[in-house]
Amino acid sequence: MTGEKKFLLGMGIATLAIIIAGVMLLGRGNKKENVDPGFDTAQLTQNVKHSQGESTLPVTIIEFADIQCPACKQAQPIIEKMLEENQGNVYFVFRHYPLSSHKNAKIAAQAAEAAGAQGKFFEMVHIQYLKQTDWSEKTNPREQFRSYAQELGLNIDQFNKEMEDLKSSIESDFALGNKAGVNSTPTFFINGQKYPGVIQAEKFKQIIDSITSAQKEVESTPEGFNTSETPGQ
Repeated sequence: MTGEKKFLLGMGIATLAIIIAGVMLLGRGNKKENVDPGFDTAQLTQNVKHSQGESTLPVTIIEFADIQCPACKQAQPIIEKMLEENQGNVYFVFRHYPLSSHKNAKIAAQAAEAAGAQGKFFEMVHIQYLKQTDWSEKTNPREQFRSYAQELGLNIDQFNKEMEDLKSSIESDFALGNKAGVNSTPTFFINGQKYPGVIQAEKFKQIIDSITSAQKEVESTPEGFNTSETPGQ
């Protein structure tokens, strides 16, 4: 085999490996993982700062995300559409989990917190994901985040100050994620069940429909009637 053919074969194998790894990463969101029995998942909905929907809705989705994470960026439009289609069903909570492998993840989270202090948290996160490639490898991405803050009509002096000051909630989210067994992003907890990886729209629908259907069945069952009993037994 010539050197050129060996090179092309090696490139082909490497490309195939990358594709397979990507498919495996996406597929992780289709399987539940066990939560440490010593961890109380009720902690996930305590001291919430960033949420959409009412906490009384039947489906609670907690996302641990890293704003510099490409997989989290891929998940974002799926989540936004899912929330739009399930406004009467889903309570969504965003929690930070900036990975050390992403050099600008923490400052991105700080910028999102600073925008959140002026009521624009999810709007800032949306722009950060949309323009992720513009700032992810910058030595100092603060200028990009300031321009996004201007787009959102924020007070820039306040934004600059709070981008440096608001770090405690990011740290507490990260610590909570560690307790919950999070080690990659995105990781979702849906009604206490753990789903690592990107969850595709069809899987979200399946999970949400299953939960809401079960709730409707319970609500429609007359009080005192045991659905586990089979007539004639």
